[in-house]
Amino acid sequence: MTSVALALYDGAMLFEAAAACEVFGVDRELTDTWYDFRVCGPRRSPLGGWLRVDTPYGLDALATADTVVVAACADIDTAPPPDLVAAVRAAHDRGARLVSLCTGAFVLAAAGVLDGRRATTHWEHAAALAARYPRVQVDPDVLYTDETTVLTSAGKAAGMDLCLHIVALDHGAAVANALARRLVVPPHRAGGQAQYATAPAAPDTAPALAGLQHWALERLDEPLTVPDLARRANMSTRNLTRRFTAATGLTPLRWLHTQRIRRARELLETTDDSVELIATRTGMGTAATLRRHFHRALGVPPDTYRHTFRDRHGAAAAG
Repeated sequence: MTSVALALYDGAMLFEAAAACEVFGVDRELTDTWYDFRVCGPRRSPLGGWLRVDTPYGLDALATADTVVVAACADIDTAPPPDLVAAVRAAHDRGARLVSLCTGAFVLAAAGVLDGRRATTHWEHAAALAARYPRVQVDPDVLYTDETTVLTSAGKAAGMDLCLHIVALDHGAAVANALARRLVVPPHRAGGQAQYATAPAAPDTAPALAGLQHWALERLDEPLTVPDLARRANMSTRNLTRRFTAATGLTPLRWLHTQRIRRARELLETTDDSVELIATRTGMGTAATLRRHFHRALGVPPDTYRHTFRDRHGAAAAG
């Protein structure tokens, strides 16, 4: 894979396009041969709302590239340009490797090349991608996916993660690691994008359930069970489960678990509490239990999450 073409279009985003240019377009003499890199798109293409890009290569130049990178789009509700979709589809049919950065996945999906494949995009837009293109196996939790000939990344900085992954595929891990050091970024980040998504709050529901949720949220440190919730709501466990699931989309037990993970995230970000104490304050019981469930939910252990997201000001204030 020696030639890389970056596809720009009206509505393309600046950050992701720049990441591709930095990785594939600058030869830092880390290996004998680097990429033949071209930026392709209509003349004077607006980029990120601030710039207009002049390039001698139109979208027809995608047809000759070994790898085609599609930058993110600013508006997922606007259909991508038909000529871009056609060029991406033609490149795929010819055997090119296709790469989407962030919401560029919507372009690949419109071209039909994600059908039956696992793909990702920014966590805020994953549900929209899955709803609009039901044949795509959307994974909202990972930083990127690699389906060999079609690769997709999550939002913003995850585009850099995927670009470095491609360099590792093409030139080896040592070259990718050296490039990451030059760019002052990690060559590989732990976990997925679930750790970056906004922690879910208690949803608004019918008044009876909203009161029950508020009651439970004040007692997350207690070993609450579904029968405890049912007694509080004056319902049978079966009736509570049916009504709770209809109102929130979650069973009572899953909702409790989600709120305990949410509370653990808050405490890791804003306090100096040990993992053992946080396990107690969130009703997880032991540090081992918290670590197991936290890693399963977010892809990283609590200590790594705290190191990444620690709110220094909040922690100092709490202390």
